[in-house]
Amino acid sequence: MTDSPERTLPESEQAPAPTPVMEALLAASLLVAGISLFFFAWLSSEMVEGEVGRFDAAVRDFVHTLASPARTQLMLFISRLGYDLMIWELVIALAVFWWLRWRRGAVWLAVTMIGAVGLDVVLKQAFHRIRPDAFFTAQPHSFSFPSGHALSSFCFYAVLAGLIASRVKSMPLKIGVGVAAALLVGAIGFSRIYLGVHYPSDVLAGYLAAALWVSTMLAVDRVRKKAVVTIKNRRPHG
Repeated sequence: MTDSPERTLPESEQAPAPTPVMEALLAASLLVAGISLFFFAWLSSEMVEGEVGRFDAAVRDFVHTLASPARTQLMLFISRLGYDLMIWELVIALAVFWWLRWRRGAVWLAVTMIGAVGLDVVLKQAFHRIRPDAFFTAQPHSFSFPSGHALSSFCFYAVLAGLIASRVKSMPLKIGVGVAAALLVGAIGFSRIYLGVHYPSDVLAGYLAAALWVSTMLAVDRVRKKAVVTIKNRRPHG
């Protein structure tokens, strides 16, 4: 009798049995999705009505006072980690995941990033916010709200860190990966404000949209795992 495809996968790729922790994670994912949606709707409404102008101007003016030639070069590099270099990182991550037989993780990451790109395009076209005048780089031609770098980097680095953390046993490594991802996502968002290519509210909106998308994906994944386990348990044994 041959093993099923499920049994031939690494343990980290198999659907776990339902537990109270899984139920709690499902509820938490839905809660985060709801909170992110609420705050994104509120922020976008404030943006459309022009209520965030003073906040955006104050933050941009303050960040601009921090400028220096060395810091500008650093911010240009960090900004590339949110799009140009991130594309190569995504390809490498997918290849490594596939080689390690983390197939579901690879698919999960790919679907997350495809959705992130689609979400960015749809939202930019929906709000049509004009870019601010760039400080230290060429003026992008796309719309400004939300920040695609903030949205995509949140989705990529947060999900990548989560997938790695769930598949390694070392607690220091889990914590280190999570902290590194959070710092990198924050730095990328800051770089877009520093370079002047986004308003601060664009970056916040990008993070909120990403949180909504990732938490929704997590909720769907939890429901899928529960369904897989339920179907397996209903199959006749023997």
